Amino acid sequence: MMWETISLAVNIRTTFPFSVNFKAFKMAILSDNFKSAALMMGSMAGFVISDTFLKLAGDDMGFYQVIAVRGLMATALLAAFAAWRGGLFYIPAKKDMGMILVRSATEIGATICFLSALYHMPLANITAIMQSLPLSITLAAAVFMREPVGWRRYLAIFVGFAGVLLIVRPGAGGFEIYALYAVGAVAFVTLRDLVTRQLSSQVPSTFVAFFTTAVVMLMGFAMMSGEAWQPISQLEITYLAGSALALMGGYQFAIMTMRLGEVSFVAPFRYTSMLWAIPLSLFVFGDQPDIWMLAGSIIVVASGVYTFMREHKLSK
Repeated sequence: MMWETISLAVNIRTTFPFSVNFKAFKMAILSDNFKSAALMMGSMAGFVISDTFLKLAGDDMGFYQVIAVRGLMATALLAAFAAWRGGLFYIPAKKDMGMILVRSATEIGATICFLSALYHMPLANITAIMQSLPLSITLAAAVFMREPVGWRRYLAIFVGFAGVLLIVRPGAGGFEIYALYAVGAVAFVTLRDLVTRQLSSQVPSTFVAFFTTAVVMLMGFAMMSGEAWQPISQLEITYLAGSALALMGGYQFAIMTMRLGEVSFVAPFRYTSMLWAIPLSLFVFGDQPDIWMLAGSIIVVASGVYTFMREHKLSK
């Protein structure tokens, strides 16, 4: 009986048409693209976890107080990282400095809009709306920078925006005015990324990230003059520190992702942020996503993935 079993196993291994090539599988797992995909998923997890901590900390603190204190922590971390990378004391050219200042202004607008939405909307909903960013950037690049976009990608973009409308539902009973703040955040981040493309390649990414974060922090402290300072508990300090650390991890993983793998292969994995946002929204804040939000999210993600696949096909 034992020899019959062994013989059967050998026959299956030699005749089964879908036998696994374990060496090829291992090489695929260790490839740069798969490593980059894992890093991208880690980056998205870092950003969503950062937003979760920030939403928890904002319950009892002032709006601009949160921006200022979290910004102070993030600026300190980025300063240390930029110094380590040799980009802290970089002096940009006049044109690049102008672009960095414009970029910082768009970051301020994006921060105010995003946090306004984050404090008043379910985490999963605002994360789903932010998933339309790749679509809006593709459309803006085509309109303002004359980048070629075919009718299929235009169609995918408008279908994706229709998915955003399902989540926002203007004029419906479940409509929240703060959903428009989330749309505003998408617009500001789109403008920010278009400005970033105008920077010369000599400008270190670490310097840009540090400078922008410092400007947002200073804006938070400046705007705090209209708010009463709220005592910060040890728990809130923990939340803000966790948010700053998770944000740093998200930035670092994102940089590593772009330098290691193919952008067209890795980019669709940015949508894994929804795999984090929905459970965290449900179990941490008790926000149960409705059918409209889920349907809109599926449409936005599907449109974005199709756009990336189409761009990858055309690039070949």
